[in-house]
Amino acid sequence: MINNDMSVRLAKASHIAAQAAELALAYFNRRDEIQVSSKKVQDFVSQADVAVEQFIRAQLAEHFPQDGIIGEELGGTLTGAACWVIDPIDGTSNFLRGSPLWGVSLGLVEDKKPVIGVVSLPVLNEQFAAESGKGIFRNGQTFTRDSRFGDVQIVSLGDSSDDKLDEAAAFYQGLRAADWSVQCYRCTTIGMVFAAKGITDGHLQRRTTLWDIAGGAVLCQEAGLETVVSFGSENIRDLSVAAGTASLMTTVRTLWDLKPRS
Repeated sequence: MINNDMSVRLAKASHIAAQAAELALAYFNRRDEIQVSSKKVQDFVSQADVAVEQFIRAQLAEHFPQDGIIGEELGGTLTGAACWVIDPIDGTSNFLRGSPLWGVSLGLVEDKKPVIGVVSLPVLNEQFAAESGKGIFRNGQTFTRDSRFGDVQIVSLGDSSDDKLDEAAAFYQGLRAADWSVQCYRCTTIGMVFAAKGITDGHLQRRTTLWDIAGGAVLCQEAGLETVVSFGSENIRDLSVAAGTASLMTTVRTLWDLKPRS
């Protein structure tokens, strides 16, 4: 359901993501039949990823022909102009193993800043949508982050096959030493949605990609979390993200320099 308080652009993006989620869920329910290949160690792509991205691209080209498009599977180039960023199935490993913790992510980036985000979680039957400065919606209804039980300190930590393991281990140890319980969902989208919902205090990922965070970053921002997105030297394939409550971010800053990387 689309809320009349949404902008036309956000409403259309939500509709496209919902349709893509239905397609992705159909593949999930017959995933033993689909073709799978590996891009690199523990980084998989399936027939479903490609089909869902192709569907979203076609819809975006029809409704927003003036905008650029970048997708995880079919590429694209980021400029300062408006550009839609697609992760057709974030959490492909979870998807293939039958976990419900995966999602379809669609974000609009302008001048390297995510300004619209839509994330659909098909198995969980939830969609979250947000636009900078205009709040957040859950399944078409205005949504407020659950901030109860803040003394129960939980953070999700993203990982990457490109992580430097000694640095990753030190960061994890620092969080645990500061009395934070740490979750790892193997899906950046899930980590950011759970932070925006209030299931966790935030999501931290020192190495990620633009398609992993373009949708979720806006959700976290509009849920009231401090959200820091930094581009690295490899542009769309080398970002970091930290989104969290004030308490979490105070701890994070003792362990991690959040200034944009050169």
